[in-house]
Amino acid sequence: MKKPGFGEGVLVALVAAILGAVVFDGLTLLVPASVAANWVLMGLGFGYVLYLLGRADPSVGRLPLFLLWLAVTLVSWSLTSDFGIFCLAQLAVLWLVRALCFHAGPVAAAMDLGLFLLGGLAGFWAAQRTGSPFLVIWTCFLVQAFFVYIRRPTGAVSGASVESDAFGQAERAAERALSRLSRF
Repeated sequence: MKKPGFGEGVLVALVAAILGAVVFDGLTLLVPASVAANWVLMGLGFGYVLYLLGRADPSVGRLPLFLLWLAVTLVSWSLTSDFGIFCLAQLAVLWLVRALCFHAGPVAAAMDLGLFLLGGLAGFWAAQRTGSPFLVIWTCFLVQAFFVYIRRPTGAVSGASVESDAFGQAERAAERALSRLSRF
């Protein structure tokens, strides 16, 4: 499957910000703002984990990762009423899902964790400065769009590619041998 691009990440950020802001404003008419914020955060987490799993390599265990996200979300929601802790739990589990789906090594995963923390801080800054749900979600998700630029080091080769390369070399050697034999 084709890897996500930066433009796609910006589009995801825009859609998430629009939907999140509209749903938050609608929910605040029915429930307190703190409850609405938790529900919107759960909905955004749900949508983002579905997006990540949909764009991930099919060999990734999609169901276990979704169940991990669901378990962490339900446990953290039931154990705390503090929005900050719930938000950190969501960021942590979404980082774990994205690291397992898209990054091959610990360096790339650590860089992605830094990106998640930067996005969380950008969202916090936007909340403090503007109070706008749209801008909070937009800034947080816009920073996340940069994860596509975290690449595996150029010298790193996975075990599967080494095996396929060895197989390819053997296949080419066999073809050369057959072509030599056919000349006689």
